[in-house]
This record gives sequence, structure tokens and C-alpha cells, in this order.
Amino acid sequence: MSAGAYFSRLQGVMNKLDTNEFDRGVDLVRQAWLSGKQIIAFGNGGSAITALHFMTDWTKMIPMATGKKFRGRSLIDNMGLITAYGNDLSFADIFSEQIKNIAEPGDLVVAISGSGNSENVIRAVTAANEIGCETLGLCGFSGGRLKETAKHRIWVDSNDMQICEDVHAIFGHIVMQSLCKPA
Repeated sequence: MSAGAYFSRLQGVMNKLDTNEFDRGVDLVRQAWLSGKQIIAFGNGGSAITALHFMTDWTKMIPMATGKKFRGRSLIDNMGLITAYGNDLSFADIFSEQIKNIAEPGDLVVAISGSGNSENVIRAVTAANEIGCETLGLCGFSGGRLKETAKHRIWVDSNDMQICEDVHAIFGHIVMQSLCKPA
């Protein structure tokens, strides 16, 4: 595939996006940050790295630009904890068990799943909802179960995982640039 063909497909998907979902997602992050709540992100595979990218950018850049601390964390950082839960319980519980131990009502949980059907992501969002967290699901394809389980969503209407991941990464950059602006 040529770069031009890929960019053309990406642009076609971007033209169909609901930008209001992105604006609501930015507002959710902003509200949690300004309220001193935790912003917790996670996903599997490429989505795990996207979650880590969000937390790297937001936790470093937002306080540097504003002077206000940002309580961001990724659930993929501690491999010992992930493998302990995976081994002792199940891989399906690696995120939900962490959520149960660290999340508090009002925290924002950002779950990323291209298909929207990753069992460990769905269980974590369900646990976060039960705790009273705000939940934002970033998904693609049909949206899967995540589109319905999360209280808020950013849905990329594409059956191409890489296109979905590209758009999810763009959301992270929009958040960073929006929150780094002077008030």
C-alpha cells in the first residue's frame, strides 16, 4: 500500500468522526484534572502503548504548562502486578483488580480497545462504573461492548486497527494541547 492510499483512507475515516465526542472527552479529562481526580488509562497491545503515551504526555506537559499537577497513571506500567494478577486470577482481571484497588468515585478511567471487546477492558470499565468513576471508552470497529459499557465514548467507525489507533493517538494530542493552553 502506498502512503497516499493510507492517508486517503485515514482522511476518509476522520471526515466521518463525531468531533463532539472528542470535545466531550477533552472536557472529561479537564474536569477530572481540575478537580484533582486521577486519570487512569489502559488497553492491550498497541492500545496499551497509546494509554502509556497519553499518561507520558499529559502528566509531564500539562503541569509544566499550567503549574497544576496532573494525577495521571497507566495500568500497564507494573509488569510484576500484571503478571501476578494474570497468573493468580486471570488475564481478564489484570485491569479490573487494579481499578478496584486504586480508583475512587469521580476518577476518570480511559479504556482503549480497538475492537471494543477486550474482556479485561470491559471488566475494568464495569468495575470503575460500580465504584462511581467516569468512564471514557476509545473504540473502533462496531464499538463492541465498550461502546455500550463506558459512560462516554469516542468511536472510530473503521474496521482497520491501525486507522483506529491513529485516531486514538490524535485524541491524546488534542487533550494535551487543549489543557496546556493558558487559562
